[in-house]
Amino acid sequence: MNGDFGWALRAATFGLALAAGFSPAAAPAADGKLVVGVILPLSGTFANEGRQYERGIAAYQKLNGKTVAGQPVEIVTRDDQGPGSGDLARRLTQELILREKADVIIGYSFTPNAMSAASLLGEAKRPAIIVNAATSIITERSPYFVRVSWTLPQSAATLGDWAAKNGIKTVYTMVSDYAPGIDAETWFKKAFIAGGGQVVGEVRTPVTSMEYAPYLQRVIETKPDALFAFNPGGDVSVAFMKAARERNLAGAGVKLLVTGDVVEDNSLSLIGEGLDGVISAHHYQSGIASAENERFIKAYKEVAGAEAIPNFRAVQAYDAMDLLYKAVAKSGGKTDPAGLLEAMKGLTLTSPRGTITIDPQTRDVVQDVYIRRGEKLDGRWQNRAFETYKSVVDPGKTVR
Repeated sequence: MNGDFGWALRAATFGLALAAGFSPAAAPAADGKLVVGVILPLSGTFANEGRQYERGIAAYQKLNGKTVAGQPVEIVTRDDQGPGSGDLARRLTQELILREKADVIIGYSFTPNAMSAASLLGEAKRPAIIVNAATSIITERSPYFVRVSWTLPQSAATLGDWAAKNGIKTVYTMVSDYAPGIDAETWFKKAFIAGGGQVVGEVRTPVTSMEYAPYLQRVIETKPDALFAFNPGGDVSVAFMKAARERNLAGAGVKLLVTGDVVEDNSLSLIGEGLDGVISAHHYQSGIASAENERFIKAYKEVAGAEAIPNFRAVQAYDAMDLLYKAVAKSGGKTDPAGLLEAMKGLTLTSPRGTITIDPQTRDVVQDVYIRRGEKLDGRWQNRAFETYKSVVDPGKTVR
């Protein structure tokens, strides 16, 4: 069957079912098993990110098995091809619920894709665990979203607070021009200004921009104490970090402050000396000294290869599975969507990143945020944490 026609037919069937009073919520789950629909970017520019999530899920199941409360867990994965594919993400969500009878969805690496699926999850009454999409407002778009990852306000506001308290008086901001970037810009500025700092310039760059020299030159000419930056990770972040090094931002007296996804662990070998002295705020780095993190890294390397390096995305997928397994256990083995959703609220997990809790009111994650400095340790570039903000909530939720 032609792919476009097939999608159109399924969409029409779905619409007729709703019109006839049949809700996807009424579609029976697969008997005798827990079906987990997974939606990730597995092709295109952000495919490496998708593989991190896949390996995080595999690492969790290697340690905890493929059954929970006596029920087999079936993973059904779909490729949303990255940001800018909101319509595809919505169609894939529809297919997983209606055709594959998924009990729960795990995924949505990017904000536009999560937003596109929000209303559909409400119609279907299916819980969805967000593995990354970090715009604050997402969980308010559907009561069926639970976020186990992070929010940009958590990291950006923490970094803004730290900067204001540590001798940085003026900052220029540079963020990607989409919802997460605007969140990062907004909350960094709020915290930094509240602490007495001054924002002396700002610019928003295209989401997939790979050319940063003109923007950085403008920053250097403005002569702020620091540049605060956010972009969507992967090749884009590597390009930005290399450009900052080539333009000698540090040599011009401008300190670089970034959200931690810009300098995530898996990209450090590509960033190299560009990491030197960079200050970042994030909820995970591979150097966390804990038994749970050591256990996670060992399992990750067993499924991905001895030289593979897990990053925060792998941890978030690992924790999504832990949240799901714990919720099933908490509900006594029941896998009905409403019961699973309620069981997730308020759960506390021992994660490789530290202790995390799902706020029962906002369904957002509460976690520690680490302030890190880029350094060369034991012959390789690393983010070394030197200060911890404990149990950080999303500040975007506290003011609404």
